Amino acid sequence: MATQFLISLLLLSGYALTSATEFGRPLNRKLAKLKKKEQLTHFKFYWHESVGGSNATAAIIIPSLPQYTNTSHFGSVRVIDTPLTLGPELSSKLVGRAQGFYAVTSRTDLELTMIQNFNFFEGKYNGSTISVLGRDVALNETRELPVVGGSGVFRFAKGYVELSTYLAEPIAGNSVIEYNLYVLHY
Repeated sequence: MATQFLISLLLLSGYALTSATEFGRPLNRKLAKLKKKEQLTHFKFYWHESVGGSNATAAIIIPSLPQYTNTSHFGSVRVIDTPLTLGPELSSKLVGRAQGFYAVTSRTDLELTMIQNFNFFEGKYNGSTISVLGRDVALNETRELPVVGGSGVFRFAKGYVELSTYLAEPIAGNSVIEYNLYVLHY
């Protein structure tokens, strides 16, 4: 019993000394609770944005520069809390929310830099997130954004998402975007 205690104490002391002097070190995959193989998962969902009314899912936190108000809205920044549903109708099953923000980053076109966390509610993905950051040229038929990480089931996530506009109502300020997300995770 005393021998085990001494061995444990020596191992812990060695770890403490090593940890204090090393900035980074290799880890065993099992200690990080990683499965042996990555898996590829495909998600298809719809992103619903409403910029007006009492149920707005996007709010301007920085307005566009005055000289761009009638063109690209350059400089505008919006924060989002957008429903993700299985179908294109807002009444279809809610599977998560996209939370984050985007900025209009072109003076001439509707180009956005988007930073979003997809927070999932459904099944084994409940409580897990996928993080996306990238450029969205909103008027293109399809766009692609990279997956930069995740949490929960999606630790060490990487991949991409393809976006296409399903519905755009610029005057009402509503849009529905189809997302096809391909993510590698453990």
